[in-house]
Amino acid sequence: MQDDSRADQITPINPLPGVVWLLALPMIALEILFSLADAGVIGGPQAVGWRIAAIQDYGVFPEFWRQNLAAGAVDMPLLRRFFSFAFVHGSATQALFGIAMTMALGKFVGEVFKGWAVALVFLGSGALGALAYGFVVPNQPLYGAFPGVYGLIGAFSFLIWVKMAGTGVNQLRAFSLIGALMVFQAVYGAFFTLLPMVMPSMGQVGHDWSWVADLPGFAAGFLLSFVVSPGGFARVRERIRNR
Repeated sequence: MQDDSRADQITPINPLPGVVWLLALPMIALEILFSLADAGVIGGPQAVGWRIAAIQDYGVFPEFWRQNLAAGAVDMPLLRRFFSFAFVHGSATQALFGIAMTMALGKFVGEVFKGWAVALVFLGSGALGALAYGFVVPNQPLYGAFPGVYGLIGAFSFLIWVKMAGTGVNQLRAFSLIGALMVFQAVYGAFFTLLPMVMPSMGQVGHDWSWVADLPGFAAGFLLSFVVSPGGFARVRERIRNR
């Protein structure tokens, strides 16, 4: 009887923390809407432009941000973009990767962090990454979940870093994931930067500035974890003292 009870509790899919669904569901819903519109299933001919309109309404446009900041015209709709951009993607492929990584990393981090802390890391890291992007990038819009995803990578690296404290293992191994992603991004960026030189017909395809938001997003996620993780900085200090 006891074995039957345990068997009933086994589920084929480990449940995600509720906050991860709250972050992922708007992305999923919007991407379904845009994909159906792009395919002509809903909305008629004008629906093809819904994705572009959403990026214009909710993305971060660096030049627009800098002009409003210089004029002292920073208002709530403008600041809202630093959070809303994360839920709108430029393509189904970008959305697929962004949603999958948000859910996977959100699950890992959410097994340790409280729900509000996961949301703060994702949204706060994304906003800080977008702020850095807004001051540096000429005028390419920022959209998609990846700055927030990199914030979750920062929190995930923090958890590994703390776990390794006191074990005698080199704590730099905690940053292997971000290191691998940086190498991939460098190769990817170099390839698409050189591609237009070899094939001029490709135009400006290589100028992708998203890493300007991703790396500050990672740093923000790692540093925020000192504050929002269970026990906060005191727990980290205690682990380091007991090495």
